[in-house]
Amino acid sequence: MRRWLALVLAGAFAAALPPAASASPRHCEVDVPGAERQIAVCLDDLTTTGTLASGHTVQADWAGLTSAGLPAPSGVPGVQVDGYFPDTSTANTNHGWNHDAQFVLRLPDRWNGGLVVSGSPGVRRQYANDRAIGDQALAEGYAFAATDKGNTGAAFFTDGVRPGDALAEWNSRVTQLTLAARSAAARHYGRWPARTLAAGLSNGGYLVRWQLENRPWLYDGGVDWEGTLWRADGPNLLTFLPPALRAYPAYAAGSAPAHQSILDAGFAPGSEFLWDYHYRVYWDLTQRIYREEVDPSFDGVLQAGIPFCASGTPSCDADYAYSARPAPVARAVERISLTGRIGKPLLTLHGTLDTLLPITRDSDVYDRMITSAGRGALHRYYRVEGGNHVDGLVDAYPDKLRPLGPCFRTAFDALAGWLRGVRPPASATIARPAGATPAELARACSLG
Repeated sequence: MRRWLALVLAGAFAAALPPAASASPRHCEVDVPGAERQIAVCLDDLTTTGTLASGHTVQADWAGLTSAGLPAPSGVPGVQVDGYFPDTSTANTNHGWNHDAQFVLRLPDRWNGGLVVSGSPGVRRQYANDRAIGDQALAEGYAFAATDKGNTGAAFFTDGVRPGDALAEWNSRVTQLTLAARSAAARHYGRWPARTLAAGLSNGGYLVRWQLENRPWLYDGGVDWEGTLWRADGPNLLTFLPPALRAYPAYAAGSAPAHQSILDAGFAPGSEFLWDYHYRVYWDLTQRIYREEVDPSFDGVLQAGIPFCASGTPSCDADYAYSARPAPVARAVERISLTGRIGKPLLTLHGTLDTLLPITRDSDVYDRMITSAGRGALHRYYRVEGGNHVDGLVDAYPDKLRPLGPCFRTAFDALAGWLRGVRPPASATIARPAGATPAELARACSLG
C-alpha cells in the first residue's frame, strides 16, 4: 500500500521538482520506507555542480557554510529522492510542501558500499550539507542522506508540547532517516551498506555525537565538525552567550572590563575582529531562540524575548542566568544532553577562533568527557588554529581565518582509513602552515 501511494504521489506531484536529467524508470524507482511522500529522479550529477544546474538543491540552505575556494567535484550520476516523513509541523517550505521532516537521499550509480547520514546545521533545511559534506561523500561513491531534523527556522521552538521537544525531535529524525536510508539503499543496490557514517557540523555535529552515544549500533563511525555541546550542568550556549551579550555594548564603546568579561565567557583572545558580526548575526538570536525552547517561562508571554535588549530591561536575555533558573529548565536540557559515552570511532574538528561555540566551552570539554567516560581510544580531536564557526567568513578575512572544510575532508578520509585498520593521526592542535596562501588552505588540510 505504501509503495503504491508513493508512486501515485510521484506522478501527481511531479511538477513540484524539476524534470529528471535522464530517464530510466527501472533505475529511478526507489522506495524509502516510512516516507509519507517521495519523488525519485535520475540525474546526470548528484553533486552541487550538477544539482545547482538542474534545480535539485537549494543554495540558500547552504549559503555561507563553505569558503569560495573549496574544490567542487562533479560527474556523479545517480538517483535523488526528495520526500518527507509524517509530521505535524509545517515550517519547511522547500518544494512548496510546507511540511517538516523533509529529507534528501542520493544514490550514486557507482556505489562504494557506504552511506553517510547527516542532520542540518543551525536551523537550516535538508540541503544545508550538500556543499560541505554531501559533495565529498558522493564524489567518493557513498550514498548520502540528509534531514531537516523535523523542524526548521528561527521559530523552531514552536514545535512540540514540552520544553525541549523540538531539540529532542532532531535526534529521532536522524535515527529515522538512517534506518530508512539503509533500507532504501539495500533495496536499490541489492545489498546492505557495508558501512554507515554520521557526519555533521554545528548542530549537525551535535547529532553525530548523540547518535554515536545513543545509537552506536546503527553506525560504524562519525565526523563531528564543531558540534554543539549540551550539558544540563553546563557549559552550554545558555551559559556563555548571556555574558557576551551583556558586555558587548560596553566593549564596543571601549570598556576594558567589558572586553575582559567576553574573554572570561570563553571567547578566544584574537577573535575580537569577529565579535561585532557575531553579536549582530548570531549571539542575540541564538540565545533567545534556544532559551525559548528549553525555558519559555523566562520571558512570560513573549516568544524568544526582546532582540538586542539592554541589560536591565525586564525579561532581557542579556541578563539570563542559566544556573539560577528553576529545576525544570535543567531537566529539559538533560533530555538532549551529551555524556561522552561514544560507542564508535569519532573524529572531532573545531576552530580555535570559533566565535559562536568557543572551543574552550565546547569541544575541549567534550574531549575531556569522552576520556572520563573511558572512551578516549575511540576519539581523535583536532583543534584547527584560525578556524571559525562558518567558513563563509574566511572569504572576508583570508589572512586571519582558515577554512575547516578541507580539514573535514581529510578527517572524513581518515575515518574511512580507521575503519580499515589504519589509525588516524593523534589528537593535536593543527597550526596554520607557514607561508601557506589562502588558496592553498582552501584546498588542503593535513591532520598529521
